Amino acid sequence: MAIFRPSDLSAIPWDEIPRHPLSTETIRTLRYMQDIESHTIIYLRSLLATRAIDDPDVATFLSCWLYEETLHGIALARFLEAAGHPMGPRFRPRGREPLSQRIEAVATAMVSKAWPDFCAVHMTWGAINELTTLTGYRRLVAVACHPVLTDLLERIIIDESRHFFFYYRQAEIRLQRPVVARTARFLVDRFWAPVGSGVQPREELGFMARYLFSGAEGRAAARKVDDTIRRLPGFASVQLLEAWMNANVTESVSATGAQPGARLGTPYGGHHDHGYH
Repeated sequence: MAIFRPSDLSAIPWDEIPRHPLSTETIRTLRYMQDIESHTIIYLRSLLATRAIDDPDVATFLSCWLYEETLHGIALARFLEAAGHPMGPRFRPRGREPLSQRIEAVATAMVSKAWPDFCAVHMTWGAINELTTLTGYRRLVAVACHPVLTDLLERIIIDESRHFFFYYRQAEIRLQRPVVARTARFLVDRFWAPVGSGVQPREELGFMARYLFSGAEGRAAARKVDDTIRRLPGFASVQLLEAWMNANVTESVSATGAQPGARLGTPYGGHHDHGYH
């Protein structure tokens, strides 16, 4: 496996950040993203109790992934501080997850030990979340229109794209066996929710989803995420980001310009409520 080289952030003109306005919506979204990137160490703690680290390539990848994601969190925090909006204390200290999340982590470890092909689920889940994350960054570039933020996010997107490619290729290989694909699909259908669910308050996730994925361009971006994951074996009819928004997010006039109560259209009919976990 090729050694990852994280994007060089030393060339970012940090001192120019205050010269360009940032909307309150962009600041709120950046706070959410920074917190999720910085939460990677908590995710890794759960993964270390699973079979994911038994594969040498996956174990090597996870060490690089942790390093780069941590750098992303540091870079976003530095951007916010330079903009005059430093990150404050978290609403819940890290490592003090709700009991439901701790129980879920134990259950995941147990399933991993009982099922040799568990890594297929982890790779599929990672592909979905990395693609959602890098798509969210692309949407923020489009809606924020801040030149320094654009420079920073485009560098981060390069890293996230490499992460996505690794996860996606691994999932593609591991889902070739129909029984593995069916089991992975069942678990994704039952338990998947967007990145940050259970880490940030529910209203923050809803706000970010409206801000980034409402309107025609936002809907198209969400649909592209789903269409990409549908190319994986066994996932041809899966309903993910767009369906989640139909089920959980109501667009508002202030955030999107849409009429209150409007919901995102779906090309495949109906929706599936994945819930929060």
